[in-house]
Formats: sequence, C-alpha cells, structure tokens
Amino acid sequence: MTARGGEASGPRPSSGGAAGKVTAETRAAEARAAEERAVEQALALVGRGRRASDPHTTTPHTTQAHTTTPHTTQAHTTTPHTTQARTRPASAGTPASAGTPASAGTPESSSPPPAPPSPDAAAHHTPSTHRTPGASHTHHTPSTAPRAHSETPWREARALAERLGRAVPLAAHRLPLDRALGHVLAEAVVALTDLPSFDTSAMDGWIVAGPGPWTVRNGEGLLAGCGAAEPLLDGQTVRIATGARIPAEATAVIRSEHARLDEAKGRLHATRDVVPGQDIRPRGQECRSGDQLLPVGAVVTPPVLGLAAAAGYDALVGVPRPRVDVLVLGDELLTAGLPHDGLIRDALGPMLGPWLRSLGAEVSAPRRLGDDAEALRHALTTSDADLVLTTGGTASGPVDHVHPVLAAVGAELLVDGVSVRPGHPMLLARLPGGGPCVVGLPGNPLAAVSGLLTLAEPLLRGMAGRPAPDAYRPPVYEEVQGHPHDTRLIPVVHRADSVVPLHYNGPAMLRGVAAADGLAVVPPGGVRSGTEVEILDLPWTSAAPWTEGCFT
Repeated sequence: MTARGGEASGPRPSSGGAAGKVTAETRAAEARAAEERAVEQALALVGRGRRASDPHTTTPHTTQAHTTTPHTTQAHTTTPHTTQARTRPASAGTPASAGTPASAGTPESSSPPPAPPSPDAAAHHTPSTHRTPGASHTHHTPSTAPRAHSETPWREARALAERLGRAVPLAAHRLPLDRALGHVLAEAVVALTDLPSFDTSAMDGWIVAGPGPWTVRNGEGLLAGCGAAEPLLDGQTVRIATGARIPAEATAVIRSEHARLDEAKGRLHATRDVVPGQDIRPRGQECRSGDQLLPVGAVVTPPVLGLAAAAGYDALVGVPRPRVDVLVLGDELLTAGLPHDGLIRDALGPMLGPWLRSLGAEVSAPRRLGDDAEALRHALTTSDADLVLTTGGTASGPVDHVHPVLAAVGAELLVDGVSVRPGHPMLLARLPGGGPCVVGLPGNPLAAVSGLLTLAEPLLRGMAGRPAPDAYRPPVYEEVQGHPHDTRLIPVVHRADSVVPLHYNGPAMLRGVAAADGLAVVPPGGVRSGTEVEILDLPWTSAAPWTEGCFT
C-alpha cells in the first residue's frame, strides 16, 4: 500500500474570531458523531449494538461464576480455585450471533436488535461474512485478487477494538495472593475485619494511665503479638513496643525520647505535654469491617496485595489474563547473528512477548511460520487463545497471505487498514464460531508498534476489564509535521512540562521508540510548537499496570 500524499508543506491555517471557534467546535462534534456511528455500524455486524438508552456506554463484563455484573460487591462468594477457561459465545458462526455472550444476564440481553450497517460500514468487511461455520476447517486456495476497502479513522479503530474486547464474556477465578499480581479484580475487596483490629501503640515508649508522674509497673513490658495485658491503674506506666496491644484504661503513649526515668524512685516523667490518645492507633482507624477497600476493575498492584493481606484475604477473585498467540511471518527473518544475503533479524518476535505481558496478557512463545499460507491457516484455526497476533503479511504483496487466509477461513474483517502513519495496513478480524480475535500487525517494526497501540492494546484492555488510562495533553516542544490526511504517531520523551519529538521515527526504525516514554498523537496536517498533543504512554513508563515478568 502506498501513502496517499507527501508531508505537509506548512502549518495549517487557523480560523479566527468567534465564527472560527464555532466552526471548529461544530466540525469536532460532527467528527465525533461520525466516528460513533461508524463504530456502531461495524459492531452491528457482530451483534454488538449499543443500548439505546446510553450511546456512550461500553458493554460491561459478566462474571460467569456469580451471574451478576462485576459491579456487584460479594465479599464471601465461593468460586472454583482452579483457573477457568475464558468462555466463548455459543453461536452458530453467523455474523449476527458471533458476538452474543452465553450469559443472559448482561444488559445486552434486553437491548433492541442493532440497525443494519450502512454500505460505508460494509466496505470494511470481506464477503467472508456469508460463509458457513465449517469454512474454517476446509482448505481454500488463498485469493490474490485486489481488495477494495477504505481505511478506518484512528480513533474509531481504537474505540472499536476496546468495545470488542469488553464484549467478550469472562469467567472469574480465585487466585492466591502470590499469583494475583497484575490481574483485574472481578470481585470487590471488602474489609473482613476492623483495621487495626484492636488499639495498638504507634511508637516505642511508655503506655501511661492518668496524669503523671507515673509509677513504673514491674514486668518486661508489652510487645507486639502478645495477648491482652492487665489493665493499667491510674498513675501507672509500663514499657510498650510499636504494634503492641494497648491495655484497658490506658490514656496515652509517651515516646521513649520524650520520657525521663528516675530509676531510683521507679518514677517516669514526661519532658513534653501529654495529650490523651497520643501515639495510639485506635481500632478501626483505617477501615471498619464491611467497608469496600477496592472496587471491581481495580488492577492488583503490590500495595493492593499488602492491603488485601492486612484485611484478612488469602486469595482474590480476578479476571483471567487474556491469552495471546504470536505468529511471526516472513521467510526473510533471522533469529540470530548479523543480517546477510538479503536476510534481516526478526525484531518483533523478541519485542512482542514482553510488551504484551506488560499489558496484562499471557503470551505463548512466538511461532515463526515464514511465508506459508497453509501453516498460517492451520495456526489460526487451531488456536485456543483469545487473541492471535500476526506480524507482517497484511499488505497486498505476492507473499502477503493474511487477508486471503482470513477470507478463506470465513473471518469477519472488522478493521481493514487504519488512517495512521506508520502502520496503516494493520487489521482487526474475528474468526468464526466464537474463535479468537486476530490483530494483523505490519512487518515494519515501528509500524507494528503503531498497530500494537492502536488495536491490540485497547482490545486486551477490554478483555481484561482494565480501565482506560486518563488522557493527558502536554504541549509539544517543537513543530511536528503531519501526514496530510492521516493521524501520525511520533515517539516522544518528556522534558519538564512538555514533550520532545524524537528522530529515527520511520516505519522500519526502533531507535526512536527505544528511547521514548510515549507516543504523541499528531493530527493530520501536523502541529505547531507549543500545541497540546495527546500522549500514549508506554506500559513500562507508567505507574500501572504492575505485572510479573514485565521485562522477561
């Protein structure tokens, strides 16, 4: 596929005055409405129309083990200890039923049937939507006939991918704390006890009762982990350690450095004023039994594990990680050594596994298939993953087999090209009969990164029930040229309160993104210096999600 135009020759003219502002706002509103309509039309082909009452609501996950929506708080619900397989829609393979969840308890079960797609939306799909369910098991000779399609706008493609992911019904599973890191909660964490569960000392020092000076009571003092001590009498004191239980009738803790002991008389004097209750952590200071500590949808981070343990939990109920198969295509790829004789190193195989794990997915080892259409067909139709990610072969060259093979197995082609540079020949499809989703990445490394962030990341986020990251728009440090028609993704690095575009941002380059901590979303035509731009964070530069094996 070729670019539709060269770089912009200059900055875009800006409209002035109130009329210009109204025009810009009107165009922006019309663009958003057009994107929403296009997403709805595309998803209508897989039976995923929005509820009429809320055109902006995404389809919520259902937790199969509880027959309730994830927003229902259940503190003591029993779920199987073993990991359950992700449930697949019970469909007959037709496009209208392929996205219908098996559960009848989701809000979609009462939704009106989606409107038929417009001819424009249908242009994004191949005639394979009319195939029978058995087509995926029949060998077809891939067709090399030219394909006619229109590219999907970048924001629309991301929105469609996320909604498709959220439409997949999930089965929750119970995870021991040491295996829950990085998962998304399918059940709220509710305090099983008061925290702290008894009055405790916040400092090492002396526990006193009444006004001083105080008489030191004989004994070794109070230590953390000991049972209830004898009540203190008015005017008495005893040594106490941090975390020890406060005896009855005690009024305050005096820190060791704020006390003076007269050993000869066995009397304790305070060197500062003593306030009743000082340095005592009262029972229930952090939470009371039954308080919700974490909602459904929260990502399990290391502090979450600590809080859950403190609240009495041994396991958490989480959403299973989406499972991803990675298929590396191309006969020209080497797995070791220096490039030679027209062969190049495979840069995507080593990169995609860790990247996908950082997005919360379970990833199989990359399978290198070369340019073998039959091997690709077999890998797609036998995969039991939730997502199959392919690299290369998405254009229209003589050995680009992804489109013909998808058509041959009866896949629904939901996105066939995206108006973004680099990476426009990416695609999103779904195999028939409740099969996995397929994201086809271009073979050029930075173009593949663009496809990863445009389609795979929102799709996996939807499947895992992760919340969308908060959007932020810092100013760009210098002018950035854009594509005349398409969105452009540029590697950037944060500097003070702005972002600086990085060089080496061509489709086949990784040098820029290797040094970046985000990608700037540059609209068609480019932006001037000081213009605010949307930033896509790279997963290892943000605070969440925490996942084990992030860089392994």
